[in-house]
Amino acid sequence: MTPQGSEKVLDGGWAWVIVVVSFLGQFLAYGSPQSVGVLYPAWLDAFQEGKGMTAWVGSLVSGVGLIASPICSACVVNFGARPVTIFSGVMVAGGLMLSAFAPNVQFLFFSYGIVVGIGCGLVYAATVTITCQYFEKRRGLALGIVTTGTSVGGFLYATVQNELIELYGLEGCLLIVGALSLNLMACAGPMRPLQLPGYYLKQKAAFERTEEPLSIKPEKLPVSEEPLKKSLTSVEKGLTVNDMLINGDTKDPLAYERSFLGGSALVKIIKKKQQAYAKYIHTTAELMHDRVFVSLCIGLFLFSLGAFPPVIYMEDVARSLGLIEGIIPLVSIVAIMTGVGKLVLGIMADLRWINSLHLYTFTVFGTGLVLLVIPVAKNYVALAILSGCVGFFSGNWSITPYVTTKIVGIELLTQAYGVLMFFGGFGIMLGPPVVGWFYDWMQSYDLAFYFSGGCALLGGFTLMFSALPCLEKHKKENPRPEIKYTSNCDKVASVA
Repeated sequence: MTPQGSEKVLDGGWAWVIVVVSFLGQFLAYGSPQSVGVLYPAWLDAFQEGKGMTAWVGSLVSGVGLIASPICSACVVNFGARPVTIFSGVMVAGGLMLSAFAPNVQFLFFSYGIVVGIGCGLVYAATVTITCQYFEKRRGLALGIVTTGTSVGGFLYATVQNELIELYGLEGCLLIVGALSLNLMACAGPMRPLQLPGYYLKQKAAFERTEEPLSIKPEKLPVSEEPLKKSLTSVEKGLTVNDMLINGDTKDPLAYERSFLGGSALVKIIKKKQQAYAKYIHTTAELMHDRVFVSLCIGLFLFSLGAFPPVIYMEDVARSLGLIEGIIPLVSIVAIMTGVGKLVLGIMADLRWINSLHLYTFTVFGTGLVLLVIPVAKNYVALAILSGCVGFFSGNWSITPYVTTKIVGIELLTQAYGVLMFFGGFGIMLGPPVVGWFYDWMQSYDLAFYFSGGCALLGGFTLMFSALPCLEKHKKENPRPEIKYTSNCDKVASVA
């Protein structure tokens, strides 16, 4: 599509079609992983494994997508949003259906945790990329609507999966949910690219280079018989082109030129890649020397370590108290309040009189305090309120880009955010198994939630004592820019 045509469709009617299909894509992909807490008790009963071992399934499906976000973004940049969405639909649906025939928990690590997790990461990168391409003025609003699909999917899928397990069992539930996920391929249909992806551009350039000599008729140049005779003589003697070059016999200009150009091109490619990787490593090392950024990485790791386990364990906590019969699953409350938190905290971060770093620190502290109170709650109303609070504070993932931009600047946002997502994904992967091991050890969730709350509070204190005293210095050096979603946002993957 020409640049003039691209400008006409930006923020236009078809752009909102992209918002709808991207919302549905995240809804279908993340519905089951965001409500994995409903499947967790069923897996406990089916495989009779420890809570720590079984919790790895839910932690992998969320953590793998975050850790693999750079790879997912590279796939979208090279192949485009439509092919990646189609492939991710096959992965998500195949992983869910394969999980229905899992003989043990270890098999679920692969089928549900890794296959579905990578598929979800691909969907997220593709939908964010195509939305960024189609919007300019209302890009923030469009991305907010699209990313809310994960929370709405978690809210609805929790109830749906609970009913499907009652009607058709665990295997039937996973097969039906997997079949629904195949609609991801239909969502990919309207994702018409505005510009060719990198892979197709390379293929087009190679094709043009191949066609160029054919379109120009070269003039016949006089050929000297002496080099030809010398070459034939060398071939008869068993000498190759390399032997001729080694012996200094370079009177065959064609062979020498090809060998020289091929060698120099290879050297250029190696140097180019080496410089790019060296620059990336150098920039990452500079980021890790920033005390504020390092404290944010540690705070995000501790927050993820403590805040994610309730998504998996709240349903089992309610079941152990006999409080879930005929009542909306607590996982649904966590999911829908996470969506509300994303929107509300995102709006608050846009207010000039609110410091996004202060706001983020407050949400981390709030999560820690709520987690410490959960062991005291012994009825459904109290658990529902606390679940809603945890979900609301967990919506702080939406303001993490704002905080990152405030610290490192808009130029380093993509790279710094990738480092943050690695820490966050690592915390998500470790949190539920650690909490489950605490339960297996003490046969009670009390100590497990005290541990989770302590981790979140420690993350808040890390931010407060390490980052906040340096805030004024960073304000002077890097005055807060107006947050704009540029083309780099397609490489920034957020938690779903």
